Amino acid sequence: MNVQDIIEKILSENIDCLYLQVENESFRHAVPVNSETHFKVTVVSEQFSGKLLIARHRLINELLSTQLAGPVHALAMHTYTPEQWAQKGNISPLSADCMGGGK
Repeated sequence: MNVQDIIEKILSENIDCLYLQVENESFRHAVPVNSETHFKVTVVSEQFSGKLLIARHRLINELLSTQLAGPVHALAMHTYTPEQWAQKGNISPLSADCMGGGK
């Protein structure tokens, strides 16, 4: 199972997601081809209602602690309640290309 699939599995099994998207953004960074080091997750859940952004991110960091200690170098998190997601037009922000690593 690749890292992206593992992240999806862990999040979907531990958070009641109304929407979950895990994107491997390693290609935007100065890493070898086919790397699995940089990810963006977008999670929409009622579980986030009443929780500060930092609490939502801590939950995801705890769930993915093994991956963050190993193959994952960077994780962009976009965590929304259903209402916030609707206000965003059901679209997560685009990620910027890496500016480091000799690019």
